[in-house]
Amino acid sequence: MSALPLGFGLGFVVAAAIGPISLLCIRTVLRGALGAGLAIGAGAAVIDATYAGLGALGAAQALEIDALQLAFGLLGAAVLVWLGARTLWSAFRVRLGGEAQEEVASPRRAFLTSLAATASNPTTIASWAAVFAAASTASAVSGTTDTALLCLGVGCGTLTWFTTLSLGLTAVRSRVGDRLLRTIDIGSGLGILLFAGVLGTRAARDAS
Repeated sequence: MSALPLGFGLGFVVAAAIGPISLLCIRTVLRGALGAGLAIGAGAAVIDATYAGLGALGAAQALEIDALQLAFGLLGAAVLVWLGARTLWSAFRVRLGGEAQEEVASPRRAFLTSLAATASNPTTIASWAAVFAAASTASAVSGTTDTALLCLGVGCGTLTWFTTLSLGLTAVRSRVGDRLLRTIDIGSGLGILLFAGVLGTRAARDAS
């Protein structure tokens, strides 16, 4: 398999795994912000493609430095705590269609939030470094051109997944009532906080 479709498949499959960004996208789109949901996917795609490239350059080795690993881990956990707390707060304060203007994030704001949340997770670059190493071993990537195509494919695959998810959620949004929306918000908020706890705990443990 050539580098571009391989990267696309990897990006799509990795993005499809439920994580904090997926939860953020789900609750954002169900609150009627399709553009913001697509922007969240775009932010994740940019970081995935960038980190795949950095992994190819060996940047993951920098995470072996305990102090840097701890700093990135705690930063990522803090960002996720903020996202989770904000999601829980909206579940108790806002009803469907009754959001204050500032509660419905603009696509630009959603894009920047996604960039920060994805980039501050140190496992992202480590994961893509491992993927690149496996692709190289399998002779799917053998030069600069293949590396660039793999990274492009990763970004496109990630974006395709989030676009598919967002459009699918938009199609069923009219069937989601206030109570279910609040339940989704609470579940998403708790899920994001759980990811934050796991990330922070792992960072502290690995750096000790």
